[in-house]
Amino acid sequence: MKSTVENLSPTRVRLAVEVPFDDIRPSVDNAYKALAQQIRVPGFRPGKVPNRVIDQRVGRGSVLQEAVNEALPRIYGEAAREHDLNVLGQPEIDITDLDDSAGGALAFTAEVDVRPEIPLPNLDAVAVEVDDAEVTDSQVDEQVDELRERFGTLKGVDRPTEAGDYVSLDLSTTVDGEPIDEGSTKGLSYVVGSGDLVDGLDDAITGKSAGESATFTTSLLQGDHAGQEGEITATVNSVKVKELPELDDEFAQLASEFDTVAELRDDLRERLGRVRVMEQGAQARDKLLENLIAQVDFPLPESAVTAEIEFRQHDIVHSLNHDDALLEKYLQAQGKTREEWDAEVREGAEQSVRAQFILDAIAESQDVQIGDSELTEYIVRQAQRYQMPPQEFANQIVQGGNLQMLVADIRRNKALASVLETATVTDASGNAVDLAALSEDADDESADEILAESDVDALADGDAADGDAADGDAADGDAADGDAADGDAADGDRA
Repeated sequence: MKSTVENLSPTRVRLAVEVPFDDIRPSVDNAYKALAQQIRVPGFRPGKVPNRVIDQRVGRGSVLQEAVNEALPRIYGEAAREHDLNVLGQPEIDITDLDDSAGGALAFTAEVDVRPEIPLPNLDAVAVEVDDAEVTDSQVDEQVDELRERFGTLKGVDRPTEAGDYVSLDLSTTVDGEPIDEGSTKGLSYVVGSGDLVDGLDDAITGKSAGESATFTTSLLQGDHAGQEGEITATVNSVKVKELPELDDEFAQLASEFDTVAELRDDLRERLGRVRVMEQGAQARDKLLENLIAQVDFPLPESAVTAEIEFRQHDIVHSLNHDDALLEKYLQAQGKTREEWDAEVREGAEQSVRAQFILDAIAESQDVQIGDSELTEYIVRQAQRYQMPPQEFANQIVQGGNLQMLVADIRRNKALASVLETATVTDASGNAVDLAALSEDADDESADEILAESDVDALADGDAADGDAADGDAADGDAADGDAADGDAADGDRA
């Protein structure tokens, strides 16, 4: 085999390969065998059709094409390894010569992106600064208020609706005068002003009392009529307000294991402090990665960026059922044009690809290896995150052909963690942050687990609120669960 490499750019090469035709004769024989099984010729048993008859029936060119398709991946792979090319994605193949005569040859070119050279900085000298882990009184107040929200009760009022009221609604929808089932419902619980149903609903029902109706026109978001104009009639069945319990020792005893509000506040402060410390670890990792991206400059292969853009856009488009009208609505809600969104997605994709390449280079330089136990632990953790049995999650990874990508993610995370171990991390006040201690805490419990340990037995039972409390599900106060600090952003899945 003869092969040469031409550098088209810092991230793209053209590989020219020539092999004697004799090298692909085994693939030609395989092609004849496969075609002999497929075609039916009177007088010949399946699989016993002579080669000359196959040539007459399907043509010698079809046989050669089948043989080349089988042989090319092997020959291309051997040539790429011969030149030590770290290729990315699929090559663009162009057959330049195919001569099956004696002494003939197969020649082709392959254009493909390659991994760029990554000039890593001195990783032992990396320093980052994170926020202080202090907990303010206002943050404790927030958690107390969230807890009071959870124990609030709904009480009916005899007055027109206002923002923040809890209402029960009957909705009916028509399109071009024809009723549509998917736009009609009864007894729907809704918080006035939340804006999480359809445009125009809040304006229509504000000021309406129980028993009164309002009709308005809006663009439908879901169902067979998504994107069309519909006329919605909303009837207010009841109007309620949420009354919060007094913040006193009696409430502390109801909502926790503590006897006084002071003890409850101290416990919440301690829990928030642990969350803030864990957030320091996530922030240190994010800032370290930002630091590396800012320091290391190298060209990005366009194919890698394009693949990342398609991945990100598919996530959004798929969640909107590939509906162009819903995508336009989504962009309007974001206050962006399609061009602005595309530019934003590209920028994020370039940052992500740059981070991936940097972490891959670090993993190579430090010879980072992934053991079976680490892979199993990661799969179990991700399965829990997606609320799936570990084996089912693993099966989906393998069936989807994503195991290699998963291993690459784990390897990158491990490479980043190794740099963090030697990095100098300080808080805004100049105090050193012990990331080793943070890692131990993170292994014990996550941030949302810390805040979920509210020691509130009645909270799980819901006995403290009256039967109408279900009307206010939208205002349950999920922020108290610590969702904002659950550390998902630090998982490094895409990095």
